[in-house]
Amino acid sequence: MQTETVLAIAAINDRFRKSGYGITVTPGVLALDNLPVLIDEIRKFNEFNEGNDPYGEHDFGVVHWYTEKVIWKIDYYDQDLKYGHDPLALDCKRIMTIMLASEY
Repeated sequence: MQTETVLAIAAINDRFRKSGYGITVTPGVLALDNLPVLIDEIRKFNEFNEGNDPYGEHDFGVVHWYTEKVIWKIDYYDQDLKYGHDPLALDCKRIMTIMLASEY
């Protein structure tokens, strides 16, 4: 059962992911073909289930891009990007990292 807190975090994460802002990519992802199209695929991602989203927060996903498995993950930081932060705090700064599974 999902709590109101989890649903609120998932909704904020979905809006953030769909915005396309706050993205960091690894060197392996940067070298991929059609990077803007890959990012658009991640923005449209909506295949959450218990296997890839056990906490229901929509903060992680996997897409297959050509022959590569690409992982994206949303993390929560304070405004200085020094420490983790409450994902529901108004001053929470989200960063989405996109990486190849082989870089994990």
